[in-house]
Amino acid sequence: MWRNTSSGWGLVSILLHWLSALAIIALFVLGWWMTGLGYYDSWYNLAPWWHKSVGMLVLFATLARLAWRAVQPTPTAAGTRLERALAHLGHIALYVLMLVVLVSGYLISTADGAGISVFGAFEVPALISHLPDQATVAGTLHWYSALALMLIAAGHALAALKHHWIDRHDVLWRMIDPTRSRRPFGRSTSPTNQGDA
Repeated sequence: MWRNTSSGWGLVSILLHWLSALAIIALFVLGWWMTGLGYYDSWYNLAPWWHKSVGMLVLFATLARLAWRAVQPTPTAAGTRLERALAHLGHIALYVLMLVVLVSGYLISTADGAGISVFGAFEVPALISHLPDQATVAGTLHWYSALALMLIAAGHALAALKHHWIDRHDVLWRMIDPTRSRRPFGRSTSPTNQGDA
């Protein structure tokens, strides 16, 4: 159940997917909320500390997820050829935007040369700092790429629901139940189209 198969996702991929999704949504909400905090607000320093700490953990999880995906088979995709092509492009966009958001966040925090404390347990060093307008440029990139990520993620979720409720494919169940990776791929009641993810 840990590994992917051509029929479904393994437990490692499923856990990384849902934990990353929840963390990224929480980071977006927290990031939006904390921009309105005043200097004397009790969360003025605490909210960015949480944001940076979780952000670094999500960056590590994303790199691990990409490494795992590189050595694991990708389950067969559902839908028409156009839907499979759009799904492939959508997944690429999601990963690129995740990396842009996370790396730009890192660059904001390390602009002055200080590392990032991750919940006080360890520090991520400032490998890149003191670039011209680093914090400003990275901040702009961070915000707009985060908005784009939320929009693409919403489209991704809607596509999964469309496959589940309209097409009756088991795409959504495969990302919930790792035992699906041991079953034949397709609709819950009849065969479906197959193709590359």
